[in-house]
Amino acid sequence: MKLLPILHSLDIRFCMILLVMGLSTPGQAEITSLDSGNIDDILNNAGVALVNFYADWCRFSQMLHPIFEESSNVVREEFPEATQVVFARVDCDQHSDIAQRYRISKYPTLKLFRNGMMMKREYRGQRSVTAIADFIRQQKVDPVKELHSLEEINAADRGKRNIIGYFELKDSENYHTFEKVANILRDDCVFLAAFGEVSQSERFSGDNVIYKPVGESAPDMVFLGSLSNFDLTYAWAQDKCVPLVREITFENGEELTEEGIPFLILFHLKDDMESLEKFQHEVARQLISEKGSINFLHADCDKFRHPLLHIQKTPADCPVIAIDSFRHMYVFPDYKDITLPGKLRQFVLDLHSGKLHREFHHGPDPTDSTPGQEEIGGEVASSPPDSSFQKLAPSETRYTILSRDRDEL
Repeated sequence: MKLLPILHSLDIRFCMILLVMGLSTPGQAEITSLDSGNIDDILNNAGVALVNFYADWCRFSQMLHPIFEESSNVVREEFPEATQVVFARVDCDQHSDIAQRYRISKYPTLKLFRNGMMMKREYRGQRSVTAIADFIRQQKVDPVKELHSLEEINAADRGKRNIIGYFELKDSENYHTFEKVANILRDDCVFLAAFGEVSQSERFSGDNVIYKPVGESAPDMVFLGSLSNFDLTYAWAQDKCVPLVREITFENGEELTEEGIPFLILFHLKDDMESLEKFQHEVARQLISEKGSINFLHADCDKFRHPLLHIQKTPADCPVIAIDSFRHMYVFPDYKDITLPGKLRQFVLDLHSGKLHREFHHGPDPTDSTPGQEEIGGEVASSPPDSSFQKLAPSETRYTILSRDRDEL
């Protein structure tokens, strides 16, 4: 007869254990596993998607898994609709075709997608629930600031690139295209929009979009294509928002280095805009065909003192032009020669042909004499230092780096 009270007591204890487990166990994370059969459909229908490309054997991937799952739980509470924000993952060992498609070179890699389009900038921040959740919140902020008077345009920051849209209706195909472009290029341009009566004076021939470049005296540029054509609108805006010559900073250095193509860098003093403008002009004039094979960059001499010292220069020597091939650094002999026809272009072509590297190891070509070389014991030889910017590449203390052979340049 004592068995019933004992069983009753056990039931109570069992229920208490289940209750405690229920209170202490986090909610089930909604992480979508992607494969070749579902990846396009899921990403195309997601407003924002954060995808974790991982490998089970990678210890950094293992450490990220619970953080990524809890981040998904936190974000889901704020954005409950299934397609608002999607947290997804790709097992790169199981789906190497997807890893190759997105050029995964390290584990874990967190890539951001908008409506199926992969964003150039991936998540490289702190691997914590708070940091990842904050990153997603920032991505959900409306990238377009609405103007309530044309006077606000005069207050626009001309130290930044501005794209301004004038629309009759906010709920229109033209504005939805503009908004989609703004979401993709939010890190590169400031997007502003005016509607209805506020925009009427600027809509003399229908909805209108203009680009205001950096600088008070720079003339506006008008988009002349169809705003209902996303590809055309995006290509125009990207050309305006992403300059041919980009600034390298410690914040974007890892991203630029991981692109895997050499740097042609102008080191200049922060206030020396004349040298920068001259460099931009000559890059556009001589090297536009080399876009995609070399990154055109400029850097603050004071912030990047160490690379300058690496090539035996100081801020007092600026402006200085150099190539970093991720093997070696090569200095352009004389900045004043930048405007000589084909001079800067030949410097870059000598990198691609291997001439700069051959001269590093074996001295100059027998029939050629390059300015800036030193004679040692009757022979001429160049002595460029090792790469300095390679140190900004993804760190092995944060990632498992996949081996990738570089050309010896």
